[in-house]
Amino acid sequence: MTLRISGLFAGIGGFELGFTRAGHDTTLLCENDELARLILKSKFPEAPLVGDVAELDALPPDVGLVCAGFPCQNLSMAGDKKGINGKKSGIVSHLFRLLKGHRAPWVVIENVYFMLHLDKGSGIAEVLDNLEKLGYRWAYRVVDSRSFGLAQHRRRVFIVATTVGDPRDVLLADERVYRVFPSVDIERPIGFFWTEGRKGHGLTGDAIPPLKAGSGLGIPSSPAVLLPSGRVTMIPIEVAETLQGFESGWTRVLDEVKSTRQRWRLVGNAVSVPVAEWIGRRIGSPGTYQSDSDPPLTAGAAWPGAAWSVGKGRFISKATEFPVDTEPGRLSDFDTEDWPDLSQRALGGFVKRARESTLRYPAGFLYALEARLARYFAGP
Repeated sequence: MTLRISGLFAGIGGFELGFTRAGHDTTLLCENDELARLILKSKFPEAPLVGDVAELDALPPDVGLVCAGFPCQNLSMAGDKKGINGKKSGIVSHLFRLLKGHRAPWVVIENVYFMLHLDKGSGIAEVLDNLEKLGYRWAYRVVDSRSFGLAQHRRRVFIVATTVGDPRDVLLADERVYRVFPSVDIERPIGFFWTEGRKGHGLTGDAIPPLKAGSGLGIPSSPAVLLPSGRVTMIPIEVAETLQGFESGWTRVLDEVKSTRQRWRLVGNAVSVPVAEWIGRRIGSPGTYQSDSDPPLTAGAAWPGAAWSVGKGRFISKATEFPVDTEPGRLSDFDTEDWPDLSQRALGGFVKRARESTLRYPAGFLYALEARLARYFAGP
């Protein structure tokens, strides 16, 4: 089954690339960011490209699937937390306006997992309420990109809604058997947010914390990595692209317009491609989800990591964040020799903030960073 895809809030095309790899066909793109549109034009030259979703009057009549990784700035832990009706995230209302005009058979939505917790989950509630009003059956699940062989600890909510199938068989049927991932250990690479330190650090064993559009210092930037050798490096942008499932150089066109730093912002905002591909393949070839033991999701209860509704109430799913048994991606598999060093100033700033904070760090981590700083001061 090949579906014709309309990608709203397309970014740099993570959803669309994943669905293409799954055998579907992108026939419409909508993205307001001028730099992101440069990338989309270079990678999807045949697909019509619309700028502002507010100016899109209607979905194509033959659309089979609408995907929407709508803006997360008002819903993320690092954002302003204004919620689903904030200036940025509130633009999702245009998705429901368009679906009201034409109910596409399938809808796939992605956003940050914090939307389940912010303001008691008002964001996820509003999205699901709108889908139900339009007559959709739905399932959602928090998914960690590490389950797909990417060395990135990235948790995102994916929602699958449909009028023609069972969303549970797409999103909830697969479950990873082996769920052990590398621990935070100075004998392996450790990824962390060098721009943080006081309220968070994102320490991740043999992987990076989630790529982000911004940071605690207000800049789009690479996570840092403490290597077993004692070097503290930064992830090159080309590696970051692969850690989202894109080919290396996917956003390179922005170098031509002197917007290299913005590559980080756009890659950080993107949907992890292998997750989209998995969903696209499951839509074409559904699994079988066993829901007999799923308890009801009562009104006012905390939103779980996975849930569903097919028309007779809402239920909590036992599905975890790890759907597939792909071998975990590891930073230790990368050639890090040419990775740039984190600057003395940046490293010193992180260590200072970390020492002043009440955060807990694993044994040896801060000492290893301080040893690296001492080498800077000692000179070559």
